[in-house]
Amino acid sequence: MRWPRELNDHLLPAGMLAAGTAVLLTGLLPWPAFEALAARTVPVLAFVVAMSLVTEMVDDAGLFRVVTERLAVLGRGRVFLLWLLVIGLATVSTVFLSLDTTAVLVTPVVVLLAIHARIPPLPFALTTVWLANTASLLLPVSNLTNLLAQDRLKLSPAAFAGLVWAPALVGILVPIGLLWLAFRKDLAGRYIPQPAGKARDRLLLYLASGVMVLLLPALVSGVPVQLPAITAAAVLLGLFLWRRRAALRWSMIPWRPLSLTVGLFMVVEALHAQGLTRFLSGIAGSGEGLPALLQLAGIGAGLANAANNLPAYLALEPAGDSPVRLAALLLGVNLGPLVTPWASLATLLWHERLRTLNVKIRWGGFAVAGLAAVVLTVPLAVVALWLTTGMH
Repeated sequence: MRWPRELNDHLLPAGMLAAGTAVLLTGLLPWPAFEALAARTVPVLAFVVAMSLVTEMVDDAGLFRVVTERLAVLGRGRVFLLWLLVIGLATVSTVFLSLDTTAVLVTPVVVLLAIHARIPPLPFALTTVWLANTASLLLPVSNLTNLLAQDRLKLSPAAFAGLVWAPALVGILVPIGLLWLAFRKDLAGRYIPQPAGKARDRLLLYLASGVMVLLLPALVSGVPVQLPAITAAAVLLGLFLWRRRAALRWSMIPWRPLSLTVGLFMVVEALHAQGLTRFLSGIAGSGEGLPALLQLAGIGAGLANAANNLPAYLALEPAGDSPVRLAALLLGVNLGPLVTPWASLATLLWHERLRTLNVKIRWGGFAVAGLAAVVLTVPLAVVALWLTTGMH
């Protein structure tokens, strides 16, 4: 029997949350371990919810549409130049607002931009999803895995970026090079920019843009990231209650991803309590030499594509017993999820957006291209990490 897609979309998060509750109630997840987990993850989840609200409201105010319209003008009718500008947008969005923001909000405006300009949308769609994953390494706010690693390492955003800047650069440049090789003919043409639309509420657009201008530096200032995110969400909520109350809806809160994430946290923590750490320590290796770092990153990438990058990180986190080893694990679970659709939540969200736009993806071709990108990008990123952290 095949369940409807909508039912499946609800069953998995609800089932995972139920599983998490069950391991707590049965004692498989000891209460002290649960309390420690909650103390560590509640601030992270508060940030995720706040940023989801911020990006939904800013999008509703029209900021992303205005940005893409400006990009179309700046592209001067050249597809290649427009593609470079889209790369910049996807990278900035991923680094400062997270990979899920890029998947959910940047994907539709970029793909619609290509369709309206009569450009093949596939190069732009694939650029968005690859960079949503591979550009998510530089800052703690870029990826939920980074926030967990930052909490473990107790690093400021600047120190975190100082640890991973070189592999983060590899994670952006190598996929871009591969995409250009694959789509250089499609990117060589010209297009006619479409006339810009009018903002529904210009004042709300300006105010929401001002909130974002203040939020971005606050996220990298070193204060706990949930504080500026919650403040920005509260300010935007007030603005929308004033200017566009009807746009506010409960679906702005990411209930399903939140339920899935909470359940995963609890289930993986229970597995650690039952001996998962000892089992994985045998295959994750040890040490900070290049082979050891390649081994850990490779296992992280493999587990991410087999299951999902979040449980892969959580399962292997104890093996990241030093800043460099934890960074190598992040390389695997952040740069690696390009092969299977379920390897990262961002990819699933991206595909859902494409479905609503009637843009079809052949998963066989997606997997082959993604595998080629992973095989090249992850080892090169590990080498960059090794060279820049004094391990050579």
